[in-house]
Amino acid sequence: MPTHIKDIGIEIKLYFVTNCPPVKQLFTFLLILLLFLVGVGRDLYAQKQGQLLIDSLRQELAKQKEDSNKVTLLTILSMSYHYIDPDSGIKYGTQGLELAKRLDWKPGIAWTMLRIGNSYTVKSDYPAALDYLLNALKIQKEIHDKTSLEENNSGIGYVYRDQGDYQKALEYDFNALKIAEETNDKANIPHLIDAIGSVYKYSSNYPKALEYYLRSLKMTEDLGITADLSIINGDICEVYTHLKNYTLAIKYGRLSLKTTAYSDDYSKAWAFLDLGRAYLAIATDTPAGSNRTHILHGAIDTLLRALEISKQVHSIRTMRICYETIAEAYKLGGDYKKSLEFADISRGIKDSVFSKQNNDKIARIGIEDEYKRKRITDSIATMKTERTTALKLQRQKGYTYAGLSAVLLLLGFSFFIAKERRKAETLLLNILPRQVADELKSNGVTKARHFDNVTVLFTDFVNFTQAAETMSPPALIDELNTCFKAFDEIIGKYDIEKIKTIGDAYLAVCGLPVASTAHAANMIKAAIEMNAFMQGRLAKLGDKTFEIRIGIHSGSVVAGIVGVKKFAYDIWGDTVNTAARMQQNSAAGKINISETTYELVKDKFTCEYRGEVEAKNKGMLKMYFVS
Repeated sequence: MPTHIKDIGIEIKLYFVTNCPPVKQLFTFLLILLLFLVGVGRDLYAQKQGQLLIDSLRQELAKQKEDSNKVTLLTILSMSYHYIDPDSGIKYGTQGLELAKRLDWKPGIAWTMLRIGNSYTVKSDYPAALDYLLNALKIQKEIHDKTSLEENNSGIGYVYRDQGDYQKALEYDFNALKIAEETNDKANIPHLIDAIGSVYKYSSNYPKALEYYLRSLKMTEDLGITADLSIINGDICEVYTHLKNYTLAIKYGRLSLKTTAYSDDYSKAWAFLDLGRAYLAIATDTPAGSNRTHILHGAIDTLLRALEISKQVHSIRTMRICYETIAEAYKLGGDYKKSLEFADISRGIKDSVFSKQNNDKIARIGIEDEYKRKRITDSIATMKTERTTALKLQRQKGYTYAGLSAVLLLLGFSFFIAKERRKAETLLLNILPRQVADELKSNGVTKARHFDNVTVLFTDFVNFTQAAETMSPPALIDELNTCFKAFDEIIGKYDIEKIKTIGDAYLAVCGLPVASTAHAANMIKAAIEMNAFMQGRLAKLGDKTFEIRIGIHSGSVVAGIVGVKKFAYDIWGDTVNTAARMQQNSAAGKINISETTYELVKDKFTCEYRGEVEAKNKGMLKMYFVS
């Protein structure tokens, strides 16, 4: 649920109850209250209005003395950034916490811990979130701060719900509801009931979830809390979708969309998402045909709208679910290429949203886990084969003693075996970098490794499809082989590793497995030679060859071997995805590089700034053509 202005009202209410300011501080505090009232017109999550309040608070912060007023300001700032920028929320919360500790002011310590914990929840860093929230809970109980206890119990319940511990989630959510009822917090009771309904929904207890959602909806309507109507109607839509009562699912989905006029863009994204998922469920249960196609188009359009708004409000969780659901929709419609694209983005979305530190963490943990999983799967199959072979050898044990004649025969074959071994080693080095091949020969396995500074190149032939239609298959393959062979020779001069070809695309990386400070410059040099080769060939052969489009990006990747049989050395990470986007947004005969690569080579090559270009699933990216 989005943070509303009323939550800042709670902070001000708490301040008066626990720390009534002396006269000399009253003017400053009244100014804080005035700044709060300026923002009442809209939810903080609506960034234009929220930013006005944030800017005012930051200006006032610079004037503050090191007292409890400043703690309150820092707490409000932390909450203001909660969804917009959780890292800033943590920063201001931490400043407030350090000051509250120096003042030995327990209410301030509890408030700031609560805000920091909530910001970590938004970042999905649940261990850190629980650490702060549970420590805040101890202080809140000690000072009998029931208002904060209610909010904190609800926040802890949310964390446990997202981790799948539904029993603990219900325990804390019911604690929050009990406190709200004891303190007669009527405005927040429907929200807490809705949260309990969500726990039942996520644990697949849909009848119980519906019971709580409908109860929450009635109370919300009775109290006239219009801002929460969209979220609750959307929750009911989702439950009816699971129950396959599509008539009511669509009814409440449309009500959710209609009532977004009273709420914020975050709620609007969820309204489109819930309705889109309802349409997708209907399409799934509809026999193949024109009717299903029509429903499916409606589902995809609705889901894409949800994704668009999610991007605008930077809601990581909503974006991930949107990409995941759109992938399912395209798969149902038979568009497997788009389905894979959206599924990949869903899995790797944190790479493009989180900070570089989190990117590296995800690359090391998430991608390496995938690498290990694939390797283990293939290894199990190999072990089964080896076991079968061992049993056969055991049965043939009696035939293995061939005496001296067999030994002499083996000596005769030794020269032949050594020769074939050299051939095998040459072939292995043609597939893998030498360092990786040596590790594989020594240990039988290799480890995936993270490389912080590399440059990735993608090439693509612009008119390949048209050329393929006019050229015979042998001529087409021969031309591809000629071009890729030339590329192989070019990258060999610049310590660049070829990763693979994908149809008419060519993928290479510089800076691994041996690090290089010149990785970006070397890749640009190779790209220039590749482009020159293709331009010369185009002038000579015309429509019997292809026009090339090149894209380059620098960053971090994880590299390793997947599989045991027919294994391949491959690279993963957002850097690869961005390099592909550079290639897709390049032009025939052009080398398109990212801002990151440009910063590394701007003193060595002449580059033309193209401005910001819309890159699929990446937003606006600064791009440059290498002249």
